[in-house]
Amino acid sequence: MKVFQFVGLSTAVLFSALLVNGQTPTPKKAAPAPAKPAVTAEKPVPAAAPKPAAAVAPKPAAAAKPAVAANASDPVVIQIGSAKVTKSEYEGFLAGLPEQIKSQASGPNKRKVAEQYAELKMMAMEARKRKMDQDPKTKAQMAFQIDQMLASSLFKDISDKVKIDEAEITSAYEKTKGEAEEVKAKHILIRFEGSRVPLREGQKELKKEESLAKAKDLKAKLDGGGDFAALAKAESDDAGSGAAGGDLGFFAKGQMVPQFEQAAFSQPIGKVGEPVESPFGYHLILVEERRSKGLEDVRKTIEEKLRPEIAKKQVDAIKLLTPIVIDETYFGK
Repeated sequence: MKVFQFVGLSTAVLFSALLVNGQTPTPKKAAPAPAKPAVTAEKPVPAAAPKPAAAVAPKPAAAAKPAVAANASDPVVIQIGSAKVTKSEYEGFLAGLPEQIKSQASGPNKRKVAEQYAELKMMAMEARKRKMDQDPKTKAQMAFQIDQMLASSLFKDISDKVKIDEAEITSAYEKTKGEAEEVKAKHILIRFEGSRVPLREGQKELKKEESLAKAKDLKAKLDGGGDFAALAKAESDDAGSGAAGGDLGFFAKGQMVPQFEQAAFSQPIGKVGEPVESPFGYHLILVEERRSKGLEDVRKTIEEKLRPEIAKKQVDAIKLLTPIVIDETYFGK
């Protein structure tokens, strides 16, 4: 059933979000509450005969005016039976969802999310009618889910408010400066049997030794003054970069297969290296430039890495203020 899916968000997580945001309809918020005053207001009508009847008419009209005004400023956007969800209530619920779900809820899946939200609330309402929410096991699960949501919200709040000193950012940059290095290179790929790249149309399948021999032959041509871009367009089995003369642009560590990366970050600039074997075939690599990213280039990345680390230290400080005792006779040491 789609009610248990909610565009990739698990029912447990969504249900917890509903509880924490106060969006789950309860019998108290449904129609019964306003119904009682309506009944008491009408009791005098039969007792007072025709005269009060004239007085009764203005009462609904007077009551209707504030209701219209309220709806105009905060209209009901979803109704499930007698329960109503206003625009502000629904948007408040969305605000508490993870970003990826929130973007779906306001994008192409806007109506789908609303439908599943309504179906989930409808199921929760029916569960309450059956008093399933009074079951001790259900209560325990609901309480745990709320605790999970609150703990997650607390950590996010702490993380969002973390203040990172400039000295911490500078220190982290100095420690990882080598990782921020980038290389600009070109390559020519000569595939061999079993390569991860497909054969080009009309191309002959080469054994490893044949592929290596071809790569060495091309290197000799390049060492003799051959045009790298022209040979890449004609001979490279990497169709994407080959069409661009073998150009790969700038890339950082971790973006290429290890064999390729090691050669690209170590061989001399401006000189074609020896053929490098990888699961794709043999590569002829020409390193054109090497550069290190400045602090400002990686500041955001460093802050994103430091923020949860600092937040965890603050959580550890909270733990010290709240002693936790585990019964060893029950749980063991």
